[in-house]
Amino acid sequence: MVSVMLGEMPVSVTKFHDEIGQSRYFEIVKDFFETEEKLLKQLYRFEKQEAKHAAKKMIGIVKKASEKDHEQIEIKYYLIALTGIIARYIRKEYSAPKKALSFNSTSLILIEQRLAKDNAEKLADELIEFFIYIVAERKPSLLLHHTVNKVVQYIDSEVEVPMSVEGLSAMFDVSTSHLSRIFREHTGITLVEYINVRKVEKSQYYLRFSDMKISDISDRFNFCNQSYFTRIFKKYTGETPRRFRNNLAGEYFHCTLPLEEKS
Repeated sequence: MVSVMLGEMPVSVTKFHDEIGQSRYFEIVKDFFETEEKLLKQLYRFEKQEAKHAAKKMIGIVKKASEKDHEQIEIKYYLIALTGIIARYIRKEYSAPKKALSFNSTSLILIEQRLAKDNAEKLADELIEFFIYIVAERKPSLLLHHTVNKVVQYIDSEVEVPMSVEGLSAMFDVSTSHLSRIFREHTGITLVEYINVRKVEKSQYYLRFSDMKISDISDRFNFCNQSYFTRIFKKYTGETPRRFRNNLAGEYFHCTLPLEEKS
């Protein structure tokens, strides 16, 4: 049986020629590459909803290009091929080989473990969310107070390290009362709240893209226990960690500090 490659996926030419004719076959091939190009452009521009719509169409095209008994495996092959294309883009455009490898290896695990009959579209949505999560950098804080900026940067980079107001005060050589006051004055939230917010943001990665137990994730971010982690997580996301893990289409929680301008 002769085959061609749509992307990197083998598809039977015989099927198309026999069942739908050569002209219709080439229409499907043309539609495939045009839709894939649109999907990648939208993804790289962070046009999330548009990219999800294009991914849905792509999966429909792959189904059309597959024998009924082979739909599942050919969708799997296509998603694997697509993650390879995206990983190479991350490495090239962001000069980030570690991020590219992380995206590729984690995506392969997600595809292998989670792809099931009739959930390909949801899984594609999750891969799009993962791409945006892994490449979108947090904007550097532009707060006017030098010490507050330094504290924010430290929390952002070391969020998995045990930290407290007292410890941060000692680290930056200011009193706890002074640090608490200036932090709230320049960010609009308390220092404890910001530490928790960043823990919740970061923990979303492990909930969605790892098989770690929720209790282990709680320990990783130094919550006193899983119940407290659940309470804090729900406070900011509106969902429990377990519900967030199971809701593949759920939105990610992000906190943006206000930007301060010189008067």
